[in-house]
Amino acid sequence: MRIILMALSLLLLTACGYKPSAQYIKEIFTDTIYVEVAIDAIEPENAPFIKDEMNRLVYTRFKGRVASKEEAQSKIYVNYRGTSYTPLAYEDGYVTRYRANIRVNFKMETKEGVLTKNIASRVESDIQASSLTSSTLRTEAIRQGLAKALDEFIAYVSAKGLLAKEKNIKNNKGNK
Repeated sequence: MRIILMALSLLLLTACGYKPSAQYIKEIFTDTIYVEVAIDAIEPENAPFIKDEMNRLVYTRFKGRVASKEEAQSKIYVNYRGTSYTPLAYEDGYVTRYRANIRVNFKMETKEGVLTKNIASRVESDIQASSLTSSTLRTEAIRQGLAKALDEFIAYVSAKGLLAKEKNIKNNKGNK
């Protein structure tokens, strides 16, 4: 039964023309990509996390290779613009739940030219009375928000790649 379900799933995915996002991203980015992350003076500890995640995305989602600035044909500049907090719930005068609003700016130098994308993500989180626990939860909320922003960036680039592919197909049909 399990084999039949897997076969049907595979047939469904291939029959409907499903292609992974990496196929569309190739329409925007070349194989060699340079990644630069601007460090936020208020929260510098998040820069290595963003850099590592972007490098991982280049390898896993873009199917590309991280290269030096001089060697790379495409470039991604990530600027973490900070986090603001909105209290959502109080208990005995203390904030017990908050929303972290994370802002990230992406600038991409690609085959299609220069593209920019501002992304704001939100993460809601509980907070504890302990300052040590609160600090850890705050950092975790920021990282969750940054991960969401990077996922949104991937979706944006995939959509741009799909549009570029459709434009290329349309242009090729017009040339025949």
